[in-house]
Amino acid sequence: MAEILFPALFILLALGVPVAFAMAISVFVALSFGSSYPSLVVVKEMFTGLDSFPLLAVPFFILAAEIMTGGAVTLAILRLAQSLVGHLKGGLGHANVLSSAMFAGISGSALADAAGPGSMMIKMMEKGGYDKPYAGALTMASAVVGPIIPPSITMIIYAMQDQSVSVGSLFMAGVLPGLLITLLVMIANARVSHVRGYVSGDPMPPVAEILRIAVHAIPALLLIVLILGGIRFGVFTPTEASVIAVFYALLVGMFVYRSLHLRDLPAIILRAALVAGAVLLILGAARAFAWVLIIEGLPQFLAQTIIAWDLSPIVFLLAVNLLLLVFGLFMDPLPGVMILVPILAPISLALGIDPNHFAILVIVNLTFGLCTPPVGSLIFVVASTANLRPSTLIKEMPPFFVALAVALMLITFVPVLSTWLPRVSGF
Repeated sequence: MAEILFPALFILLALGVPVAFAMAISVFVALSFGSSYPSLVVVKEMFTGLDSFPLLAVPFFILAAEIMTGGAVTLAILRLAQSLVGHLKGGLGHANVLSSAMFAGISGSALADAAGPGSMMIKMMEKGGYDKPYAGALTMASAVVGPIIPPSITMIIYAMQDQSVSVGSLFMAGVLPGLLITLLVMIANARVSHVRGYVSGDPMPPVAEILRIAVHAIPALLLIVLILGGIRFGVFTPTEASVIAVFYALLVGMFVYRSLHLRDLPAIILRAALVAGAVLLILGAARAFAWVLIIEGLPQFLAQTIIAWDLSPIVFLLAVNLLLLVFGLFMDPLPGVMILVPILAPISLALGIDPNHFAILVIVNLTFGLCTPPVGSLIFVVASTANLRPSTLIKEMPPFFVALAVALMLITFVPVLSTWLPRVSGF
């Protein structure tokens, strides 16, 4: 079946079939021509993959993000970011990156970062004298921290595939790598701004004004503190945290910023349902795809083969980096996690690699694939929202590819970035 499964998948992806449908159809084809299993098994495995209590966190976190992405919340974050770094050379670019990092603690999604504050920052940067394709490329690069800074849907799915980590430990493990990526992308923006002469025309606001803006943004930013603090101190589980996040978002939107009204809720719930449905469809198809690999014995064969090579941990991590970067060219992070983690995580554990370190390495690698051609989702989201050609965005990406590569190497060779916070937090 595997000999039919992979060619069918790559042909369908090359034809432009959406990832979820490409995986499901390739499984149907493999079962029809390569085995005696009935086709109904595909549907059964898709439902089995979704029949999980921890997965309830996915639609609730998506709903919380939709509620929190109202205009007042997004504008509060953008104003805070601009007040902190807007006066620097390349200040609007820095504000773009910083606002994405702040918004990541609310959305947990790279695409939401790019479509929300990112689209607003592109317009602001264009008015401020930046080239529009450069503003779009910067938005893509800064949005990759969405699934790395907690909360993160990708981390929830990862923890379901690898029993040696928990959602709480991964949330803690992602904080420092996410901040590192933010810093390196800001450095890349500073370099490009220096070369191209992107300067800020705004003076630094008075300290009192910055404090006033920060106080106004605190209710929005407290969501990540509520989630991480509650999980760390055992007040609630990650799934319960997602429900609490929804109620907190309602409270903030209705009574603090007063930008949310009851009449807005049906549309918000519908948008969240559509996004959650798309995510869960991908997860179900990935589960069926992974099932074929398991019954074919491919994970066990690859694990035994790699262990027999007697690789050192560093060589193994470098090989995994290469594999995941190539895989990310053609596959979104969620199916990548479901297909590859059951294969690679046991090998890394056998080599003595810290599970949280390896998990962040995998998530960062696959997330970077969102902004690489030919099927990077961020490319098409930003191109659509900014009315740009994808090719013009890709031409502006090299400085940010360098920054992301440096971040990846630091995360690979400095495991303390991923292990220190989980350790001191008791995970």
